[in-house]
Amino acid sequence: MAAVGRALRLLPLLAAAAVVLEPAAAVWPQPQVEGYPPGRGRCSLLPRRFRFAYAAGSAVGPGCAVLEAAFQRYWALLFAAARPTENEPSWGMPCTQLLVFVATPGCDGFPSLDSKESYKLSVLEGSLLLSADAVWGALRGLETFSQLVGRYENGTYYINKTEIVDFPRFPHRGLLLDTSRHYLPLRAILETLDVMAYNKFNVFHWHIVDDPSFPYESLTFPELSKQGAFNAMTHVYTASDVQTVIEYARLRGIRVIAEFDTPGHTLSWGPGAPGLLTPCYLGKDPSGTYGPINPILNSTYQFVTRLFQEVSAVFPDFFLHLGGDEVDFTCWKSNPKIRAFMKEMGFGEDYKKLESFYIQRLLDIISSLGKGYIVWQEVFDNGVKVRPDTIIHVWKENSILYMEEMANVTKAGYRALLSAPWYLNRISYGQDWMAAYQVEPLKFEGSPEQKDRVIGGEACMWGEYVDVTNLAPRLWPRAGAVAERLWSNATVRDLQDAYVRLADFRCKLLGRGVQAQPLYIGYCENEFGGF
Repeated sequence: MAAVGRALRLLPLLAAAAVVLEPAAAVWPQPQVEGYPPGRGRCSLLPRRFRFAYAAGSAVGPGCAVLEAAFQRYWALLFAAARPTENEPSWGMPCTQLLVFVATPGCDGFPSLDSKESYKLSVLEGSLLLSADAVWGALRGLETFSQLVGRYENGTYYINKTEIVDFPRFPHRGLLLDTSRHYLPLRAILETLDVMAYNKFNVFHWHIVDDPSFPYESLTFPELSKQGAFNAMTHVYTASDVQTVIEYARLRGIRVIAEFDTPGHTLSWGPGAPGLLTPCYLGKDPSGTYGPINPILNSTYQFVTRLFQEVSAVFPDFFLHLGGDEVDFTCWKSNPKIRAFMKEMGFGEDYKKLESFYIQRLLDIISSLGKGYIVWQEVFDNGVKVRPDTIIHVWKENSILYMEEMANVTKAGYRALLSAPWYLNRISYGQDWMAAYQVEPLKFEGSPEQKDRVIGGEACMWGEYVDVTNLAPRLWPRAGAVAERLWSNATVRDLQDAYVRLADFRCKLLGRGVQAQPLYIGYCENEFGGF
């Protein structure tokens, strides 16, 4: 309660701080280095004359799909509200183009964990230059540029003279959407990808299937969605839908990591894959209910191999998320054939060993397909033998325990992802973004080498109480707190400054058509819906 009390006492200060914001001065997430040339000043922008162009010597140029699409997007975001007949400002020479220089070629590939996202943005007298190592950094720089542009009441546009050097603190900055507990229409996913790009998130963790429904249309096993989706005609993601998401994300520098969680969380798989799930028993007789995937049958591994062959081909990212969490052993314990298998294998009564037996075979299958994998922390906690390059995803929420877990995972030599304090589906009255913002992912005891093994984190939006009606306002701008923690320097922690910039950013989101909820009392010049 003490933290809540402090937050509440801050509110009047934060509300007062909002009125001193200089227009178009705030960038979210905050860049690593931002400087202002002597004399400051600003440069006017004329929509009918302004364009994005490639700088001389750039390794990419006209025809680069990633940047051509970005140029169109950002021109529309900046100037869609421009009046057809604008007056030329009476001051200064207008800036007519942003020159973009990319040092290394490559427009057709997909972003990866190793992608370079650094950029430099220079806004000087009559000269606008964005330079980046790779197209992914150019995308981040274009977003920053778009946030620096302001507009006077008379409709003229300007940008403050600024020099920015920027790069992400962590390479994996993700957002999880759950499309099993409630189906999210394709449009909602694409709109979320847009706002992720505005926040410089770079991983869409697609928790695509789970116990309640199986909306992924598999070409190999079409019965999975026919029998397992809420509605096999309307509540499914076709092969075309999935490709649309992957390409839409790629053009925004966002990786798509699909999660097919096993051996638990698979009840929706059962109707479309007879024999896959474990029959539960009541005494000596089957109860008619089913538990996790049956780990003792060869047919299970044949099925899993074929399914993940397809998934590996469909999703181009090197990593798959394999889940592995919350396996309920009750059904396994009730099944006489599984008990006999346990005895035969010398597992005794330790069903974690049976879980490990399954997971290890699954990981061997995924490795044979040339993929890397991410697993939830239980796989590590239960002592499953995993490859040294496995990424462990820490999610259990007790604040003391999750930092101990981060220390243990990294001490064991594994890379770690943090989500435990960032379950945004959990809501509370007041400014709960502050708690997410104040998290420090490296606040655990460990060597510098251990800290280097933390590759980032993810905000999670689980779907028990979230569908298309409340997804956007529940996500935004709250997820922005996680975005800045994962992008900006560790020293960027001032809550009042963050409030001012996040409130301004939320207003920008409204202007871009995003139904982002308010932080606190106040208003925006451009309210949602354009009024």
